Amino acid sequence: MPDESSAEVMQAIVDAVERALEGGIPVAVATVIDVGEQPGIAVGTKMLIRRDAEATSAGAIDGGAVDAQVREAALAMFEAFPRMPMQTLYIGTDHDVVMRRSQARPGDARLMLELFESPARLIIAGGGHVGLAIASIASIVGFRIAIVDDRPEFANTERFPMADEVICGDFGEVFDAMSIDASCSIVLVSRGHQQDTISLRHTVTRGAGYIGMIGSRRRTATVLQLLAEDGIPAEALAKVHTPIGLDISAETPEEIALSILSEIVLVRKGGTGAKLSTMKGVQSRRSGGSVEPV
Repeated sequence: MPDESSAEVMQAIVDAVERALEGGIPVAVATVIDVGEQPGIAVGTKMLIRRDAEATSAGAIDGGAVDAQVREAALAMFEAFPRMPMQTLYIGTDHDVVMRRSQARPGDARLMLELFESPARLIIAGGGHVGLAIASIASIVGFRIAIVDDRPEFANTERFPMADEVICGDFGEVFDAMSIDASCSIVLVSRGHQQDTISLRHTVTRGAGYIGMIGSRRRTATVLQLLAEDGIPAEALAKVHTPIGLDISAETPEEIALSILSEIVLVRKGGTGAKLSTMKGVQSRRSGGSVEPV
């Protein structure tokens, strides 16, 4: 039977995880899964770290050096892209923490660090045919969807019943008011050069995990050059995926949407884009849809 303080910590962690999964502040939970030969660390000990807090929100591993290093690893996980929902940390006798198995030593304790956040957010700038097709497929994939357009006839809930947010307004003003972080993917598929330029200007330095812009190589190069001349940092512009999507010879809006979403999932998950049938040493687990070594 856990004591009252342990029960309170567990309840705080459960509550925080539930809020994170429902759209609240993302959290990470560290759990000791193997003590190895390390004294003073118990299996099952948990610690909660909130993305917006410098201090631990609940629980502790050792009350000192290990907690600080685990907190640092969790804060890095919140910003990582591709997303890493889980990783293993190794704790040594001198209470230093390493993240790679190759750096671990015999007798190290093992700690599992898990990220909990709401479903990935997809912001679509442009409510035309391609934007509608992207939203339709993205809703099946499980994204939380936000639609942005400055035309009421294209930005309304009747046209986008699958969206969590539909916002009609000036692209720049709407994006300035939005919260954008590494869990967000943004696709710019509006009706023209001017609208995409405005949207990109107001998003490209905001820390989104993915930004992609539709258009020919010549058109998109013009937009990037214009923003570079306006002082947007080159390293930010270099992260824009354009022309957007994977090469699947897409022609229809639905095929283009599939191409774009495939690239977003590839970037979020850290995939290669290669055909599984051409890759040696892997097989597809149809039950979970993941790929693991044979």
